[in-house]
Amino acid sequence: MILICSSLFLNRLQGIKLVWRTYQQLLTKHPWKVQIMTAGSTCGISDIISQQLIERRGLTDHSIKRTIKMTTVGLIYVGPILCKWYKYLDQLVVGKSKVAVFKKMLLDQFALAPCFLAGFIVVTGFLGGLSREKIYLKLKNNYTSALMSNYTIWPAAQLLNFYFIPLKNRLAVVQIVALVWNTYLSWMANRA
Repeated sequence: MILICSSLFLNRLQGIKLVWRTYQQLLTKHPWKVQIMTAGSTCGISDIISQQLIERRGLTDHSIKRTIKMTTVGLIYVGPILCKWYKYLDQLVVGKSKVAVFKKMLLDQFALAPCFLAGFIVVTGFLGGLSREKIYLKLKNNYTSALMSNYTIWPAAQLLNFYFIPLKNRLAVVQIVALVWNTYLSWMANRA
């Protein structure tokens, strides 16, 4: 029994290694496209998690339109901005010393995050067909609490990301944390 379980585990591990190796090869050949697709996929999956596990909508009440909207936000907003931002940040603050990493985190959290989050709320509202007034109300009602929530998760995640993860893999690694964060944002952006 132990041999069978070990064999199954090793087979799955090999499958994961193959997927990761393929992802890395594609990332090397097409970094822009792969990073944007990664962000779009993560935003879509996060919305599915939000609708099914948090909101408990069930499959019959699942809004495919909303999932497509969130995927689109990842493809046209999250992916392109973060891809360019991480590259720019590495040019602006060179090195991986603790001081450099801390500076990158501070810039990420206090220069990008506030604007990025406001933009996220506006883009999701626009793609959701909300009027300017309703988008403004979403910003007014949700922005501060979302930004404070951001500060409970992202500074530590970004310190680790900037210190340990090479630039080409940062967006992919951030998307692991973003799976949880985007689930929250999807719920926040789509609640009444």
